[in-house]
Amino acid sequence: MPLRAAGSGKAPPDAVHHPLFARYYARVSVAMESRVGMAGIRRRLLAGLSGRVIEVGAGNGLNFAHYPETVAEVVAIEPERTLRQLAQQAALRAEVPVDVAPGAAEALPVKSEAFDAAVVSLVLCSVRDVPRALAEVRRVLRPGGMVRFFEHGAGGGTAMRLTQRVLDRTVWPALNGGCHVARDPVAALRAAGFELGPYRQVLMPEEGPRLPPSYCVLGTAWRPVE
Repeated sequence: MPLRAAGSGKAPPDAVHHPLFARYYARVSVAMESRVGMAGIRRRLLAGLSGRVIEVGAGNGLNFAHYPETVAEVVAIEPERTLRQLAQQAALRAEVPVDVAPGAAEALPVKSEAFDAAVVSLVLCSVRDVPRALAEVRRVLRPGGMVRFFEHGAGGGTAMRLTQRVLDRTVWPALNGGCHVARDPVAALRAAGFELGPYRQVLMPEEGPRLPPSYCVLGTAWRPVE
């Protein structure tokens, strides 16, 4: 695994520390696989990938079981220790080679242009610096490399969007591991210089009440060939 400090400086091994939220997320995310259809979302997110893949913010490793056999290697970066330990266990059960390493999205500890694809899944909502994190994703992708993303963000009508903004400025990030529900991942990818491919809005859950984190987007982008 081509690990090295990013040009902007190496992040500490535990750049993110949310042990209570991590334990809560680990339980809830497993339940969501079947109850709200997250397993199906993961399969669509990862279908058709090949070569060397970097997954930024791997969490507890629930994506690992869905990587296709055409993937030669996954380097999974996870900054939170509790989630990283769970991801390491999940990596042992994966059918493709997975290396789990500490690091922050804003300073990925890997070489430039080393990957064919990058995966960001429910990550951009919680990183401290979205432009810097996406600049790092662009750095580590080869020219023409692909980004697969599944993120939640701003959505719904005027009242819902206002609620999302209020939550982001008050209790939501503190209670949910730094998560923000009013960000715009598609606009952020475009601003970072990625070419947007097909993407679509997804509601989670598809049926049932609409909550502030229900508005998601699933899609593809590319690093331009320069």
